[in-house]
Amino acid sequence: MKKAKHLSGAKKSALLLLCLGEEATAKIFETLDDSEVREISRCMMEIDHVDPNLAREILEEFKEARGGDVGVYIRGDEFAKHAILGGDDNERAQYLLDQVSSGIEGRPLETISKMHPRMVAGLLEHEHPQTVALILSTQKEDHTSRVLAELPDDLRGEIMYRIAKIDNVSPDVIGQIEAALQREVGVVAGKDRKQVGGIDKVVEILGKMEKGADQIILTSIEAADPDMAEEIRRRMFTFEDLALIDGRGMQAILREVSTDMLTLALKTASDPIKDKIFGNISQRAADMIAEDLEAMGPRKLSEVEAMQMEVVKVAMKLEEEGTVVIPGRGGGGDELV
Repeated sequence: MKKAKHLSGAKKSALLLLCLGEEATAKIFETLDDSEVREISRCMMEIDHVDPNLAREILEEFKEARGGDVGVYIRGDEFAKHAILGGDDNERAQYLLDQVSSGIEGRPLETISKMHPRMVAGLLEHEHPQTVALILSTQKEDHTSRVLAELPDDLRGEIMYRIAKIDNVSPDVIGQIEAALQREVGVVAGKDRKQVGGIDKVVEILGKMEKGADQIILTSIEAADPDMAEEIRRRMFTFEDLALIDGRGMQAILREVSTDMLTLALKTASDPIKDKIFGNISQRAADMIAEDLEAMGPRKLSEVEAMQMEVVKVAMKLEEEGTVVIPGRGGGGDELV
């Protein structure tokens, strides 16, 4: 058995906190930075028994608190998980738990997450777009959006298109990418297969970008894959989200939409969006649409959704032109003033 003086600071901290309990550890974790929490948590996960003699060295009151010398048998992995999740910041807790579980501290991809976006862009701008896509797909959406803003315009659409096509990435591929980055930013590669890309990832990244930049990228993606661009648009902003737009903006949209198009789009609409639309057209027009909806027979859901997407496209075009403001879109959700 090692003496306490021969143990690393992180190992001694882990043993001490295991003796103090999860509640106290959770409070202490909140005062430490992420790298310290990761290091101590990983030490905890390697421990399943605290020797009483070692415990006495680390915590003199241990014997009295436990009532004997038999030591403490614990589940280090469960303890660390509960301690991390015991804080008030749920987003940070989940982020740390994912990192601790996958052992990614010190990896080049994590180091990139801490670098200034301009530095990351300078590091990646000469790499193949597929490599850039793989790397950026592992980053948080707001960081990726800022890195993209520093890259040449002609690269952004291609990179985002490739991110949308990514699904699960094997450990070997991640290892090859990190090996290529090792000289610049980091060390060891991880072992876990991870889903890092996909259309949902692209939607989240675009939602963090400045107003107008998302539409430039979507136009580029549309040239390569119209179906993908449509799916991204569908997930970025839905027909029901039109209810968020103010009256003046809604009226601008409705001036660009025919009555027949609007009637079909409203076939499956909720009451809030119907009320929003009817409140921004004349009573006579609202009554006519309501009558047409009541008389309308069954229609294919795909037809209704396609018409709703056409209305959404009108809204997004007007937003790009500056005619309409869609709350919560562009630049991470700017407030209206």
